[in-house]
Amino acid sequence: MKCVWTDYIKFKAELRGFNIEDIEKIVEYSKERYFDTITGRSVAVGRCKNILVMIPYEIESDSIIPVTIHAITRKQINFRIKTGRFVYE
Repeated sequence: MKCVWTDYIKFKAELRGFNIEDIEKIVEYSKERYFDTITGRSVAVGRCKNILVMIPYEIESDSIIPVTIHAITRKQINFRIKTGRFVYE
């Protein structure tokens, strides 16, 4: 699938010091994926510059559209799994 980059994700990546190519690798190849039951979006988790990040994304037709990128901790991920916010894809 092809990644479609919105101005918003480009802005957030630059603001937070992340490289678009690294984000694309995480979205395309991460084995750690969840469905966020609150937002209704899929989430890919991976490391970007040695920082654990989550990237919510949407799939439309044959495109992946990353929405934003956030630093996250393993504790936050585990809490979201435990409370049912994140479910494994």
